[in-house]
Amino acid sequence: MENVTIRMLAEKLQLSTATISKALNNSHEISEETRKRVQDLAKELNYVPNPYASSLRKKSSKTIAVVIPEIADSFFAEAINGIEAVAQEKGYHVLIYLTHESSEKEQAILKDFQSGRVDGVLISVTMETANSEHSLSQLSKELPLVFFDRVCEEVATAKITTNDSEAAYIATKHLIEVGCRNIGLLAASEQLTIMRERIKGFYRALTEYQLPVTNNSVTYFTREANQLLSDTLRLGKFDGVIATTEKLATNVYEAAETLKLQLPKDLKVIGFSNLSTARFLYPSLTTVYQPAFEMGKAAATLLFKALKNSHVTLTQQSMEIPSQLFIRNSTLQQ
Repeated sequence: MENVTIRMLAEKLQLSTATISKALNNSHEISEETRKRVQDLAKELNYVPNPYASSLRKKSSKTIAVVIPEIADSFFAEAINGIEAVAQEKGYHVLIYLTHESSEKEQAILKDFQSGRVDGVLISVTMETANSEHSLSQLSKELPLVFFDRVCEEVATAKITTNDSEAAYIATKHLIEVGCRNIGLLAASEQLTIMRERIKGFYRALTEYQLPVTNNSVTYFTREANQLLSDTLRLGKFDGVIATTEKLATNVYEAAETLKLQLPKDLKVIGFSNLSTARFLYPSLTTVYQPAFEMGKAAATLLFKALKNSHVTLTQQSMEIPSQLFIRNSTLQQ
């Protein structure tokens, strides 16, 4: 749907753009009747002021927004540190918005940005973001917008990611090399590009080493999945698992204790995690460490590049920063 402008309102009501603008701003120069006609139509057509296309905008807000699913995950905490480092250097404030994995909240936040609250947006999308695709596409036409980690492929703007497929391949290969033959991947939403990439790398390693790929090889989990996780480990008879989120990695430890599985003797575990305490878990957790700080810093750098120069095309500025496998005792060969 085309973005509604003051000119469109003016044409529909056969009024001047100046009159429309004054009516929307409740100017005393405009009669009550005209003001009501303008404001009623604006509401009906879902008109949102676009200060970035308006000559009325005289200065920036000196504020950028960061939209993330949650703050508890150490990946996002590190990414924010990277973003803050760049923003502080540029003299900008950072507003943090949490979606809590809700596309409805995400859409409400995105709509709020159209009112001119921020100069640019950095976002890592929710598990439900297919529903927000239109809002993101529209916003990217009005404000500099950069994705980091979780991206929406359909939206044409810059994307800062890591090598998720290759990282999952390397992690799976490591489990195979330490003797695992029945490996499971524990995933979050299949709607997320990063999950699809990790699954791709996982399958590639299994196929390369001629290990079976079954219906149980990949299991998807919601945020409340402790019982399902215990059932998966018990019924799947896995000797190795890769947890694609930090929360799932710690949940595996809890489920293993409930099932009286010894790590790494009965089950070897790798987690996609930036958890600083991974080395203090018992046994210490082998992790795929994602360059969260660097990704946040790179995303912010691109955003400020676009804010400084309106001729910068963000669609040509995407970047991939590699992750690393840190081997610890949870995958120790027995």
